[in-house]
Amino acid sequence: MSLLRRGRRARPDVPQDDDDQVELPQTVADAAARQVRSKTDPLADLRSWPVPPARGWATPGGGRDHHVGTGALYQGTSVQLAGLYPFVGGSGSKVRGVPIGHDIHTHEPIGLNPGDWLNEGLISNTGIWCQGQAGIGKSAFAKRLGIGLCAMGWTMFVPADVKGEYSPLVARLGGTVIKVGRGHDAINPLDPGPLGAVLARVPAGRQREALREQIRARQSALMEALLLLELGRVPSTTERNLVSRAVDLATDASPDGQPTIPEVRAVLDQAPQVLLDAARIGGRPQRYFDLMRDVLSALDLLVEGPLRGLFDRRSTARLDPESPATSLDISVLDEEADEVVAAAMLCSWAWGSGMIEARQAGASRNILWLQDEAWRALRTGPGLVERSDRMTRLNRHKGVASVYLTHSMDDLQALPTEADRAKAKGIASRCAIHVYGGLPAAELSSLAVTLSNREAELLASWQSAGTWVPGQRHPGRGLYLIKAGERAGLPVRMRLNQREMELYDTDTAFRARTA
Repeated sequence: MSLLRRGRRARPDVPQDDDDQVELPQTVADAAARQVRSKTDPLADLRSWPVPPARGWATPGGGRDHHVGTGALYQGTSVQLAGLYPFVGGSGSKVRGVPIGHDIHTHEPIGLNPGDWLNEGLISNTGIWCQGQAGIGKSAFAKRLGIGLCAMGWTMFVPADVKGEYSPLVARLGGTVIKVGRGHDAINPLDPGPLGAVLARVPAGRQREALREQIRARQSALMEALLLLELGRVPSTTERNLVSRAVDLATDASPDGQPTIPEVRAVLDQAPQVLLDAARIGGRPQRYFDLMRDVLSALDLLVEGPLRGLFDRRSTARLDPESPATSLDISVLDEEADEVVAAAMLCSWAWGSGMIEARQAGASRNILWLQDEAWRALRTGPGLVERSDRMTRLNRHKGVASVYLTHSMDDLQALPTEADRAKAKGIASRCAIHVYGGLPAAELSSLAVTLSNREAELLASWQSAGTWVPGQRHPGRGLYLIKAGERAGLPVRMRLNQREMELYDTDTAFRARTA
């Protein structure tokens, strides 16, 4: 009770009106004195105000409080709020998904999950375009993203690992590494893979026919792409029709429904009546062989030429749909001609996309599809961009996020035709998320997104060191600008822990030679 009584006593020097306003001096002398004090001591006015005691003012509603109330939060554009003091700073980006790093300006954490960004309306698709100079950490970014998404229930798939740099990571994740090459595993590109197992479980009906047509479409697309490589031109309509029918005949004749390329070639060599009728040549076999001479020669090269022993037999490895990560390692072919590497990449893409279709037919697990150095395959023949897109067309409604890694937009300029270059640029521009590392200033104007002047200066400053002193770290190593739509980019610095540095290191071979 004594406390309550003391709480009701008013301080004599504090006004008791409803507004709790402190009376200021009103006389001329007081005003003059206050002006003199202000000149000598800028804080004199503040010091003249009453200071509350430790227990607060002894007024109704006064006294102690267990917390200090938060201030009101206001939002507005930099134009409208530019006059506020202290100067207003942005609150940064909310962490959504895999922690990539910290904002280099605000030091706030930045995360990336294409699935979450899509669900929250930040992006319209899950395509990710990653571009930067060699050595800035593009693959490290992709691996960090892959590890994080695998921990969130995704699965990572690397369809054609040209350098074998993803194999240690996939193995550490408990995934499946299939090493393709002479003396190693073989994959039959016409093998339906896990999709064939799904087909066997589906009862007769509309769904079964849809799966069968899906397998057939991918087989035909792959055969067309391989023929394009060997012919140096797009197969004619008649050639495509006859090859597709030959694949059907070889499939029906195969005991396990998995034809090989030599079996398709044998059917074309036999010239059965079904093919003669489809060629519409009046049943004249010689006319048929005249039409198919180039195709038969191209298939001979696939079976007996530089690709012999790679894709001309049944698969010796199987894809596990339940594996958390899978890599088709073709690094043993890295020193081969571009034609061989391109064929291996095309076959790997077709085989991997078949696994994805099987997974989507039986489960709803999201998939991260990594395509590194894809342009090495696509530049070897006209029309390969479209054919590869047909084989690997992975849309957001299938739960697939595609990551394309490249050094420069000049990689697209190396494609053989203007139509191919336009299609490749379309792939880049359609990606909703763009991740850029250090780039030369001359290349910034050709990017698939529009940069502000400050963003362009930032990327140019990351491209190379300004000194010849050895042992210096690349200024752009681990620095990325993440763009999504017309929003301001997120400049992020990614730091690796010791285990990541061991798994992500792509310079081990060079250091081993110089040690």
